[in-house]
Amino acid sequence: MVNTAIDTVPVTVLTGYLGAGKTTLLNRILTYEHGKKVAVIVNEFGEVGIDNQLVIDADEEIFEMNNGCICCTVRGDLIRIIGNLMKRRDKFDHLVIETTGLADPAPVIQTFFVDEDMQGRLDLDAVVTVVDAKHIHDHWDADEAQEQIAFADVILLNKTDLVSQADLEALEARIHSMNAMAKVYRTRDAAIEMESILGVKAFDLNRALEVD
Repeated sequence: MVNTAIDTVPVTVLTGYLGAGKTTLLNRILTYEHGKKVAVIVNEFGEVGIDNQLVIDADEEIFEMNNGCICCTVRGDLIRIIGNLMKRRDKFDHLVIETTGLADPAPVIQTFFVDEDMQGRLDLDAVVTVVDAKHIHDHWDADEAQEQIAFADVILLNKTDLVSQADLEALEARIHSMNAMAKVYRTRDAAIEMESILGVKAFDLNRALEVD
C-alpha cells in the first residue's frame, strides 16, 4: 500500500520527575512567541495556564493558545487523542506529549511503532527529559528516573542555579555514564531555545531498544 502521508508530524516526548520543571517548559512552549506552531498534550490542565484561550473543541477540551499553539489533555487513550488532533493537522507543525512524572517513557515511545496508523503519520523526533539538578539525588535509584535519563535524546539539567559547579559536573558525569549519547543542556527555569528541543531529529530506535 502506498503511504500518502508523506508529511509526517515530528513528535517530542517530554519526560521528567515530579518538580523537575516540565510544567515550566510547557508554559514556555505554550505562551512564548517562538514562531512555531506546536500542539501539546498535557496530563493536567491545572498545571499550564490556559485561561481565556480559544476553545477549538469543547468535547475534547482542545484549546488554541494566544501564540498559535494548541493544548489538550490526555483523557484516556493517547492514540484517540492524537487522532483527533490530526484532524486539525493544518494548525500545528510539531507535537509535544508530556508523560507523568512517575512514568517510564517506554510505553509512550512504543505507541508510535506498534500502531500502524501512527507510524504513517507521526515521526518520533526526540525524547526530552528535564532533570532537577537540586533534587535528583533524592530519587536517583527510582526505576522511572533512571529510565527517563536512559531513554533521553536531550536532557535539560535544570535548576543549575541551586547547586554548586562541582556538584553540577559530578551530576553531568553520572548522567553521561548512564546515557552517553544524549545532548545535555544546563538550564535555569527550563529556559532553552526551542530549536534545541524541537525538530532535532535525535531519536534512534535501535538505541532505544538497547536500553535495559
